[in-house]
Amino acid sequence: MTQQHPLIKLVNSTSLVSQILVGLVFGILLAMFMPEWAKAAGLLGSLFVGALKAVAPLLVFVLVMSAIIGHKQGQKTNMKPILLLYVLGTFLAAVVAVMASFLFPSNLHLVASTAEITPPGGITEVLQTLLFNVVTNPVKALLDANYIGILAWAIGLGIAMRHAGDSTKALITDLSHGVSSIVRAVIRCAPLGILGLVASTLAETGFDALFGYAQLLVVLIGCMLFIAFVVNPLIVFWKIKRNPYPLVLTCLKESGVTAFFTRSSAANIPVNMALAEKLRLPEDTYAVSIPLGATINMAGAAITITVLSMAAVHTLGMEVDLATAILLSVVATISACGASGVAGGSLLLIPLACSLFGISNDIAMQVVAVGFIIGVLQDSAETALNSSTDVLFTAAACMAEDESLLDAAPVPSREA
Repeated sequence: MTQQHPLIKLVNSTSLVSQILVGLVFGILLAMFMPEWAKAAGLLGSLFVGALKAVAPLLVFVLVMSAIIGHKQGQKTNMKPILLLYVLGTFLAAVVAVMASFLFPSNLHLVASTAEITPPGGITEVLQTLLFNVVTNPVKALLDANYIGILAWAIGLGIAMRHAGDSTKALITDLSHGVSSIVRAVIRCAPLGILGLVASTLAETGFDALFGYAQLLVVLIGCMLFIAFVVNPLIVFWKIKRNPYPLVLTCLKESGVTAFFTRSSAANIPVNMALAEKLRLPEDTYAVSIPLGATINMAGAAITITVLSMAAVHTLGMEVDLATAILLSVVATISACGASGVAGGSLLLIPLACSLFGISNDIAMQVVAVGFIIGVLQDSAETALNSSTDVLFTAAACMAEDESLLDAAPVPSREA
């Protein structure tokens, strides 16, 4: 039996978040003391972004199709009110993010020529572009990273194949697991990619870029905290007509904290299941709503996609009215369904939002790179909000239907 090299052993025993932090620090140090080497290290960042760019369209196509095919029909659950809460929470998150982006505009350091920028002419033109993107050739949609077309075909095929045999469904499920594994492998390269991105960015633009990202991070985290402690409690109060904070704090403590460190809604499903059982929620409801929420409940992603896309819009000096910005952000957020099961998945949907604003794919991938640079905190906070909201809204909907469950909601305890 061969013994692992100490370095490999150390890498395997260290969390991805810690590795990204190390990459971030090394990138900053490289830019400070060896700027020429830092520019050369940009190759690592370019390869990392290129790999993400290659896998993102296939990821969305397979995951969304698999989620629809795997949904079982005829189950008696409280799914309608839960889905309503998921949609309402996501919409309000997008609105809050748009408002925050207008109040506190952030600048990114992007390399773009004005010839590449074609701002949308209004809602009518946006909807027209949207419809033409829907009816595009599926192969062309995958090749061109046309996410609207990819989603249309994924949803259509998913619905058409819901009555397929078990072997076909198993094949699609295995395919989605395979693609997810490839994405996880790419994400494992994030520390090196971040090192290259940070080093080359700081070497070329100076340390002013870092302060720009700090403001962007404050806007992102601020929006997520506002949703978690103001908007979500208001939604829960509307459903259960009681003080929502004991339930909200319980979900944040027992689900949000673990999700913050795993950075994966899918990985946090067992934690949410255990919490739902502790809250005495009906199993036939939470067994469906929590895995579904891990795929489609995208409040955190709504904020990430919207704030970063609006930052790109502001940086490029484009004029976008409030109604168009909200519409585009909501469309992009709904389209993000299926990407939340992968760490950093919402960042892969930024090109979709940027394309709706008329921003080219090359510039959009630079925005994705910025997202990965700040992703140590952004993705952790986003996942914590997304995952804790899955069980929060499930509990709120069930408690509204069965008032006896209200007394079962535990007050946050001091247990770890």
